[in-house]
Amino acid sequence: MQDEAEAPDAAAARLAARLRAEREARGWTIAELAERSGVSRAMISKVERAEASPTAALLGRLSGPFGLTLSALLARAEAAPGGGVIARRADQALWRDPGSGYLRRMVSPPGAEPEVVRVELPPGARVPYPAASYALLRGQCIWLLEGALRFHEGAVTHDLAPGDCLALGPPADCAYENPSATQPCHYVVVVARR
Repeated sequence: MQDEAEAPDAAAARLAARLRAEREARGWTIAELAERSGVSRAMISKVERAEASPTAALLGRLSGPFGLTLSALLARAEAAPGGGVIARRADQALWRDPGSGYLRRMVSPPGAEPEVVRVELPPGARVPYPAASYALLRGQCIWLLEGALRFHEGAVTHDLAPGDCLALGPPADCAYENPSATQPCHYVVVVARR
C-alpha cells in the first residue's frame, strides 16, 4: 500500500470528538470511563482533546466499555455525512497506529455489515487487543494476502501464510504479529457484529 493516512490533526480531531461523544452519550465522566477501561484519566483527557494520538491497543481498551469493537469505534469516527453504499478507494478512511505504525483502511462503507478492513502491519510489529474488544462480535475472520502473520489467540498461536483464512473462536486476549524483520504483511479482517 502506497497510500498515506490523512493528516494526523484531522484524524485525531475526529477520533477525539467521537470518544468524547460516546462517553457523554452514556453520561459518564472521564473518571468513570477510566475505571471501566483501565486507561488513566489523564490519558483519556489528552486523547479527547486531541493532544495524544491513541494506539490501537489503547483504543481497544476504550471501545470495550462502550459496547463497541475497535472497528466500530473507528467507523463512527470516520463516517461521512450523507452515507451511501459504495466506498470508493479514494474515499476509504485510512488510519495509522502511532504505536506500531500499522496502516488500517476501512474498505466497506461506514456501518456496512459485515465490516471489511485491510491492514498493513510493518515488519516486526505486534498489536495486542484485550478480550473485551472482541466481546460484541458474532464472528471475525482474518485473511492473509501477503507476507506472514502470527496471530496469538489466548494461549494458541496461529502462523498464517498468504491465502490462509482464520476464523476466531470465543473472545480471548489476542495479538497480531508480523514475524518478518524485513517485509510488511497485508491482511483483511472481516467482522460481523452481534
